[in-house]
Amino acid sequence: MNLQSNDFELFGLPPQFAQDRTAIDARWKELQREAHPDKFAAQGAAAQRVAMQWSVRINEAYQRLKEPLHRAAYLCELNAAPVNAENNTAMPAAFLMQQMEWREALDEANSAADLDALGAQVLAARREALKKCGQLLDEQQDYKGAVQQVRGLMFIEKFANDVDARLDRMDTEERGQ
Repeated sequence: MNLQSNDFELFGLPPQFAQDRTAIDARWKELQREAHPDKFAAQGAAAQRVAMQWSVRINEAYQRLKEPLHRAAYLCELNAAPVNAENNTAMPAAFLMQQMEWREALDEANSAADLDALGAQVLAARREALKKCGQLLDEQQDYKGAVQQVRGLMFIEKFANDVDARLDRMDTEERGQ
């Protein structure tokens, strides 16, 4: 293992968006077993520190590879197309209008059914954006084009979390009555 390897190399995976989550999970467990600091206890503190560095590196790679959004952003960065979401928030007008409509629907939602319907719309949009990411990254190798899809997915993920939080609050309020 090489600390300088990219995440895909470290996990022995092809550098592509489409991945088998089960294979990622299995490889993570295998790598963690190999690098576990307890295996190096007899070799002294220095060996254990190196093993700890490996464990941290393996966990960081796992976090990026297991989540499609993080994997897509990482692929863009590996191919000289950084997402820079904190500096670049420009999005197409139609996407922004959809976000505004969703925000209004969230504000006006009065029931769990309203929130479930909104959540279903968001889930469908997420699936479509992930599909488009896969096409741009794996089929077209259009990493710069994929950056906009990744930024859109970030908005969608954040909004999905907002819908879930609102559902949780609604459930809590109903139980408290």
